[in-house]
Amino acid sequence: MPMDGVSVASIVRELNEKLAGGRVDKIFQPERDEIVLSIRAKGGNHKLLLTAEAQAPRIHLTKAAKLNPAQAPLFCMVLRKHLTGGRIIGFEQPDFERIVSMQVESMSEMMDLSIKRLVVELMGKHSNIMLLGENGAVLDCVKRISADISSVRVMLPGVKYLPPPGGKANPLNFSSDEFAAVIEESGSIRIQEAIFKSFNGISPLMASEICEEADVMADNYAQMLTMEEKLRLREAFASLTGFIRQGSFRMGIYYDEKGKMKDFSSVSLSVYRGLEKKAFESPSEMIEEFYQEKAGAFRLAQKTADLRKILQNNIERCAKKANIYMKTLDEIKDREINKIKGELLTANIYSLKKGMTSFKAQNYYSEDGCEIDIDLNPLMTPSENAQRYYKKYNKQKRTLAALSDQIKANDEELSYLDGVLSGLSLAADESDIADIREELAQSGFIKKKRVGKGAKAQSRKKSSPLHFLSSDGFDIYVGKNNIQNDFLTMRFAQAGDLWLHAKDMPGSHVIISSNGKQPPEKTIYEAAHLAAYYSKGKNSTQVPVDYTLKRNVKKPNGAKPGYVIYEANKTAYITPDEKFVKEVKVAP
Repeated sequence: MPMDGVSVASIVRELNEKLAGGRVDKIFQPERDEIVLSIRAKGGNHKLLLTAEAQAPRIHLTKAAKLNPAQAPLFCMVLRKHLTGGRIIGFEQPDFERIVSMQVESMSEMMDLSIKRLVVELMGKHSNIMLLGENGAVLDCVKRISADISSVRVMLPGVKYLPPPGGKANPLNFSSDEFAAVIEESGSIRIQEAIFKSFNGISPLMASEICEEADVMADNYAQMLTMEEKLRLREAFASLTGFIRQGSFRMGIYYDEKGKMKDFSSVSLSVYRGLEKKAFESPSEMIEEFYQEKAGAFRLAQKTADLRKILQNNIERCAKKANIYMKTLDEIKDREINKIKGELLTANIYSLKKGMTSFKAQNYYSEDGCEIDIDLNPLMTPSENAQRYYKKYNKQKRTLAALSDQIKANDEELSYLDGVLSGLSLAADESDIADIREELAQSGFIKKKRVGKGAKAQSRKKSSPLHFLSSDGFDIYVGKNNIQNDFLTMRFAQAGDLWLHAKDMPGSHVIISSNGKQPPEKTIYEAAHLAAYYSKGKNSTQVPVDYTLKRNVKKPNGAKPGYVIYEANKTAYITPDEKFVKEVKVAP
């Protein structure tokens, strides 16, 4: 779920415990809407992540390493000017909203101590990060909102900061009696809706949790509640707000029956009773783990959108060409008939006369020797009519020969593009994307970036294949793209290593590094499962996975990246299971 007021409250408590009194050391802006503060506090170094990403706005301590642009954006420079070296006074959550305000004491341009506020609003597509001066005016923000964009709330340098329009109440300021009065007055809407629409920071899920704890149907109307149900609702509300005031948070991520992350919460949720829960001591660790995969996937999807579009356009082009080739094949399917007609006319040349429009000849090429009608051009001589059919046959024969090469090349290109698209879905970071971009440039699908005279080529981090450790202790390597596939198979793997790949479909090359030993059946099964999972058949059943010794795998001259041929293979049939794959140990 998105961060609600309860999650924000747990984060604010943690940040005050760990960062209050600390100093802002460095400031970075790795993404357009993301800030990372390096903070020295209580004898240690901490990194604080603030992001206004619409899909996953959040604030928490982080351990993730991010690549920073060579030149810092303007907002980052403004933050460095006003906050670097500043002392953190503390963190606040105004009115239990999805807002965190960080107060920093730092030197002004006049060398006087002044207090700045870094405000993070965690509100979906309206999320933002603002730096406010001592007078409450906006010094700058990560997303500048002009009157043309919003007539409700302008967010520009120099504008007085005003909290988001709301009208809801702070649940921590309400007693159980006041809560009961609010519910009583909302007789025309359902209980769950009445709760989250009346109080700041209470998400629909948390409102459902209050109903669950009270053993009240969430879709009941207020006028339908009994006195006993009203009392239980009051107690459930008081219990939740009491936990929050005391800081008695119980962080955890919930997983569905397939092992996929479903939700996270800073309090135990009865609505997810029966689901597997992973507990955390730190709300930052919980939120980072939850969003690491989801937010990372969204970021990568944004960064690969142009490549995905190029690949999809070329795949569609290949599909159109394939349709044209099939139509052409259909048009020349009678080529042998044209040859027979030419030969029958030649055989009966003396029975033909100029001016005839047709001729019926016995087809001695057929098994039953039936007669065949042959259309003639009356303006042509018998010999010219025969030659007309021969020329038509020869033209169709040449078309078929050229078409066979074109169909083969188009099929190979389509398979290659499918493979690159599959590799794009496996990209885990920018180095993986850079590999695919470089590969497409080498293959001529995109233009290579030109480096100006005197400009130095920027070195980048090399991407690495996935590395697992089988339950028997064997190293298993999985290529994430064609460049890694070629490296693993043609340069890294030894002749006696085991090579695996999903049969007749795009997918990763998988290597079991055997060091001269025979891998046990369990290791082969685990590697085959990885090969099936990291292929186009990921969501299929009974995916065939071929495996053979690396010495049996060859790369034809001039073949596209990732393409190999092999022999002497065996085949395993695997139904990919994400839960099983996650249980395979990742090598340190």
